[in-house]
Amino acid sequence: MTTAGPSGAASGTASVIACPQCGRRNRLPATSTTLTGRAASGTPHCGNCHRPLPWVTQAGDDDFADVVEASRIPVVVDFWAPWCGPCRMVSPALEEVAADLAGRVKLVKVNVDAAPGLAGRFEVQAIPTLLVVKQGNVVTRRAGAAPAPVLREWVDGALAA
Repeated sequence: MTTAGPSGAASGTASVIACPQCGRRNRLPATSTTLTGRAASGTPHCGNCHRPLPWVTQAGDDDFADVVEASRIPVVVDFWAPWCGPCRMVSPALEEVAADLAGRVKLVKVNVDAAPGLAGRFEVQAIPTLLVVKQGNVVTRRAGAAPAPVLREWVDGALAA
């Protein structure tokens, strides 16, 4: 198992996140399959207070289909790079949106330097580039950083569509 940093994002099979409501640490799978290979429920919930948890993880060229396209809930995909200033600025705003919409969306970060195949496939010309993917299909996209309220409105619009 890979443990996550403060954002809850981690590469590997799982991440660990503290519940925003009760503080209990929970292990989250990257995909809709648990570490034991059994199908997980559509959204992660705290093992202590049972409230929805923000689902923040990473994906790359090898696991994007499992992590994003096979997701049972809509996915916000953040194409970013560690050297990109606007990417680092938008990341906390995206995590805030993921926390606000816990149980309704999954946030998946894709490092374009580590996943050039995905950057090419989705024609990422500028970073950050954000997508909302529902049932394996891109329903909307945007480029550039924005504050959390703007991103929340954008995601809400995509979820309503």
